[in-house]
Amino acid sequence: MPTKPSPAGRPRDAHLDAAILDAVSAALDSSGYGGVAIEQVARAAGVSKTAIYRRWPNRQVLVLAELRRRMATLEPPLSGCTLCDLHEALSLFVDTFTRLGPQTLAPLLADCAEPALREQLMESLFEPPRAAVGATLEAARDRGDLRGDIDLTLTIDSLASLVFYRLLFGHAPLTGPEIGHVVTVLLSGIARDFDALLREYRDHGEPESPHPVP
Repeated sequence: MPTKPSPAGRPRDAHLDAAILDAVSAALDSSGYGGVAIEQVARAAGVSKTAIYRRWPNRQVLVLAELRRRMATLEPPLSGCTLCDLHEALSLFVDTFTRLGPQTLAPLLADCAEPALREQLMESLFEPPRAAVGATLEAARDRGDLRGDIDLTLTIDSLASLVFYRLLFGHAPLTGPEIGHVVTVLLSGIARDFDALLREYRDHGEPESPHPVP
């Protein structure tokens, strides 16, 4: 009588995965990328280093797994108010990368120069917030709020470049009011009728909003 084949390997323990990634998250928030050491992560998670290496082959991939987990919660704002939604989308971008800080972003970029790692970095860290902003802009264009001839990719890159530039060099802030100003400047150039969008924002927005648009 034939024997039933055994499973190819032990199934992943989701609770153990979460404990390891929680330890990585705490290290990133407290010390940046340089503070993520496999031995310390193993100790904080209550696992062996072997248990980590069975799941993630090196520190870069381990950190990217935690960043992918964080980015999975990003959703595009789609309230129908273009200024509100774009403001919220840009705030998501800023909050995401401000939490990382230059102490993580700059060395992680350098450490993921190898093509396969760079591709994982793009998929884990850069694409989710870009997709959220892109979905917001596409919805605004489809509603007719934006000019039909705008280059969405260039617009997204312009916003992303501002966030990364200010985060990496720290020469100017990106606070709530500053985000509002950025959105105003951007939409005044790509909107079909900016004054109408501004009226809609004032009707839709909450007066106590911490990110007022002028």
